[in-house]
Amino acid sequence: MTPIMTETDVEQAALDWLRELGYTVLHGGRIAPGEATAERGSYNEVVLKGRLRDALYRLNPHLPEVAVEEALRKVVTPQSPALIVNNRAFHRMLVNGVEVEYMRDGRLVGDRAVLADWDNPYNNDWLAVNQFTVQEGVHNRRADVVAFINGMPLAVLELKNAATDKADIWSAYNQLQTYKTQVPSLFTHNALLMISNGNQARVGTLTATREWFLPWRTIEGEEPAPATLPQLQVVLQGLFERRRFLDYVRHFIVFEQDGPVIIKKMAGYHQFHAVNAAVKATLTASSSGGDKRIGVVWHTQGSGKSLTMAFFTGKVVLHPKMENPTIVVLTDRNDLDNQLFGNFALCNELLRQNPVQADSRADLVNLLKVESGGVVFTTIQKFLSEDGRFPLLSQRRNIVVMADEAHRSQYDFIDGFAYNIRQALPNASFIGFTGTPVELSDRNTQAVFGDYISIYDIEQAVADGSTVPIYYEARYAKLELPEIELSAVDDEFEEVTETEEESTREKMKSRWGRLEAVVGAEQRIEKIARDLVTHFETRTEVLEGKAMVVAMSRRICVSLYDAIVALRPEWHSDDDSQGSIKIVMTGSASDEVSMQRHVRSKARRDELAKRFKKADDPFRIVIVRDMWLTGFDAPCLHTMYIDKPMQGHGLM
Repeated sequence: MTPIMTETDVEQAALDWLRELGYTVLHGGRIAPGEATAERGSYNEVVLKGRLRDALYRLNPHLPEVAVEEALRKVVTPQSPALIVNNRAFHRMLVNGVEVEYMRDGRLVGDRAVLADWDNPYNNDWLAVNQFTVQEGVHNRRADVVAFINGMPLAVLELKNAATDKADIWSAYNQLQTYKTQVPSLFTHNALLMISNGNQARVGTLTATREWFLPWRTIEGEEPAPATLPQLQVVLQGLFERRRFLDYVRHFIVFEQDGPVIIKKMAGYHQFHAVNAAVKATLTASSSGGDKRIGVVWHTQGSGKSLTMAFFTGKVVLHPKMENPTIVVLTDRNDLDNQLFGNFALCNELLRQNPVQADSRADLVNLLKVESGGVVFTTIQKFLSEDGRFPLLSQRRNIVVMADEAHRSQYDFIDGFAYNIRQALPNASFIGFTGTPVELSDRNTQAVFGDYISIYDIEQAVADGSTVPIYYEARYAKLELPEIELSAVDDEFEEVTETEEESTREKMKSRWGRLEAVVGAEQRIEKIARDLVTHFETRTEVLEGKAMVVAMSRRICVSLYDAIVALRPEWHSDDDSQGSIKIVMTGSASDEVSMQRHVRSKARRDELAKRFKKADDPFRIVIVRDMWLTGFDAPCLHTMYIDKPMQGHGLM
């Protein structure tokens, strides 16, 4: 391909590709106020009302004029001074329809006016406008390309010249941030943003920071497009293709609210394709002739597996062929159940319902006896029965059992918990999500779930910027033991893993106890504390950030904490809102007094998590045994100190 040399060339290339995809292409000046072909009454109008009105009448022939005009008014009139609030409100109207009321047969009735034909993309009005000028107050800004669907500006493309060193894609990103501040009305109806210099391209949401503007690597299916193609072409042909664009806007955008903060998230290309493949496999597996094995989605840790599970759930529950299914979400630990449930609860609008969490075996039985619907969270242990049998709860085929980290031995697929699930829900279909590959020798997992549906490995995730590369540095704290005892300890380290402290406690108690005593010896802990403090302080002199320390037991967590604060007493504080170092762990009333001061309620742990995720918060070191090890997204955390036997998925 001939190198793209000017910004005008980049813009023209984008318009040509959009035209090939079926968009009508117009110059902004042609539809500007005052022109013979004007489609805007003023430059502060961003919705093309004529096109939207035509679409409303075409898509809602059953609605009277008063209802259509009410829908139009609601779309074009934001209700809040906050841009993200207006954007969220519009997204609800876009995907669910606009609530309207009108008189029929002498009574007031409610209905919804749809804004897009989701099933037939060609029944919508697709338009790309370049040099689209918007005025707001004293500001006058001109967007390079705006993509309209039925007159609504759903995408803004900011383009730069690849040949100019100072005009990379991040200058385009910075320009969009300026536009959001100066002409926010342009983004009230926005679904996604794109930045490109032709050769490079990224897509993001209204609230996305630089790191969350992500590449789009595919055109058709999961296979990456040839590297020789300009990324601008790949994004436009891969994401802006009309059917995929509608699918994406409807099912792959979510708003998460934590207190007053609203974050808009969107799927990466790997999540988009994985979910669609999984939904297709679900329809097959749950059909009358299906084998009830949907498959396994292997997406490496840090690539958004929890959100992929939420997108999958949201799309499955809406599919008409699933007839309002029930989704059962399985984990093997209470803390993971709580964490994943919390993630899903933030996505309740995507799910079109509030997920529920079974708090006991009896509660689980009641939740699964429903005739239809529901997103139910439970740990696998709640399917344990005293007499070896679990009661039949439902014979419906539209039940999907979704297991997190599906290959873990705790699931005991042959004659344990998963066997009980099959007794309780004999016609349910199973899908597994995992952050690590299923071993070839693991026939049990394959027998329950089937083959891989989608693979997104760490190499691709690092290349995409979804995760960061991992660098390993060995640091030795020698065990002061006779050689013969050291040999025995080495053997036991090979056999003992972090999960076995929970899952086979009685069988492993003596072996774990011996190892824990050796690893937690006072001299060794003091040596580790000195090394850790020195290493962390040296590292943060050149790279500001935070650290997580993973210890073998809660007792060792406390001992290590005491040793560290003995070296740096100013790091300690009894106040959760103060201090540079904390332990995050659960506990009970029977714990020793030394542990009790570090045991916090879930609400207090959540507040610590918020502190730790803030890069400028002085809380810089957290010590854990097993909490915060999965699904904990903290970009400012750049160092992990592991002093615990770990392997496989736990280590990853």
